[in-house]
Amino acid sequence: MDIITVLESIQRSPIYLVVLIFFAWYPIFSSAMWVFTSIVFFFRRERKKPVFDHRYVPPVTVLISAYNEQDHIQQTIEGCLAIDYPNYETLVVDDGSTDGTSSILRKFSDGGAIRLVTKLANEGKAMALNDAIPLANGEIFLMIDADAVPDPGVLKAMVPHFKSSRVAAVTGNPRVANRHSLLSKLQAIEFSSIVSLQRRGSRIWGKLLTISGVVGAFHRTALLDVGAFSPDMATEDIDLTWKLQRRHYDIRYEPRAIVWMRVPVSVRGLWRQRCRWSEGMGQVLRRHAKGVFSWKCRRLWPVMMESVLSIFWAYAFIGLTSLWAFSYAMGYPPVGASPIPNYWGMLIGSMCLLQLLVGMLLDRKYDRNLPWYYVFAVLYPLIYWVFMAVVSVVSTPRGLFRAQPELKPTKWKPVREVG
Repeated sequence: MDIITVLESIQRSPIYLVVLIFFAWYPIFSSAMWVFTSIVFFFRRERKKPVFDHRYVPPVTVLISAYNEQDHIQQTIEGCLAIDYPNYETLVVDDGSTDGTSSILRKFSDGGAIRLVTKLANEGKAMALNDAIPLANGEIFLMIDADAVPDPGVLKAMVPHFKSSRVAAVTGNPRVANRHSLLSKLQAIEFSSIVSLQRRGSRIWGKLLTISGVVGAFHRTALLDVGAFSPDMATEDIDLTWKLQRRHYDIRYEPRAIVWMRVPVSVRGLWRQRCRWSEGMGQVLRRHAKGVFSWKCRRLWPVMMESVLSIFWAYAFIGLTSLWAFSYAMGYPPVGASPIPNYWGMLIGSMCLLQLLVGMLLDRKYDRNLPWYYVFAVLYPLIYWVFMAVVSVVSTPRGLFRAQPELKPTKWKPVREVG
């Protein structure tokens, strides 16, 4: 059997037809769904300006884990100290830093501006946060990355949600601060038109895929109820989100809770970050899939389905593109598998651009310069889709199929509160 015969057989197979239809329709359907549900969220929950209740001011601990962040930690701490809220503390964990992070943090702790916990060994973000939780005084924890700067109104936007006893966590709205490269501009578009838009839409379903690891607020009781963070997960934030929702806690999205974050500016840095995210998503699906399919967790089914379908689409994209390239090299172009824009490809691209536009318009009041980046939006489906599809194909199987090491009791590492 020659190569052309094999290619003809592939084209005639029902599986090929199903994959082709899924590849063509999924991005159109999902974009339309995200646009519609995010607009519903805006009119139902976001359009009205909230009024802060000065009678409800539970104690809050702003909790930060820092490891070798000497270039950004001072700006982060200064931003935390400028938060407009009457009852909070800032607790920073120095997770065994080997650069100048420790000396910068000691300047703040010696003056009483922050409480500092110093670990003599680096054990990762999840373990650092878990170690600090028993030392925190807050009823609510606001967890921020060590290279992010919160808006002064972040707590006044998030805390009112916890008046409901069912609310375990609130995820904020991270904005990209370092936009000097084309790659960072594309990420600024992504966080408005993909991440923020999807969180708005998911709230209409009732469940979220993940709390942002950059900025998330948690109620102490709920956090301890599910065992806090899992150090064995590549993405402890996604895992914690699913643990809380499987226990039927409510998790909300608050677009007014702004934090300015730093994103990777090199392809290598972005590749490493997104590979970790994809691997972590695979781990979460592996760990929680069985429990999610119980009837009591049925409101998580759309989140599970969307996650799985997105992975399948990445494989369909890479598979069909590879088939296209190979077939053309053999002089036998397959029907319907060309990535060169045609009528249907233009329709998919147009839906993507509409989604990007809606996301940027909804977030423009939080990020006034954002609409200017729409001129780069056309590059998103042409470049970013390809990049993210390759990341998903390469990294997701590691999380799904690689056996996770069983955690052994950690030998005690000295932890001391400096100030």
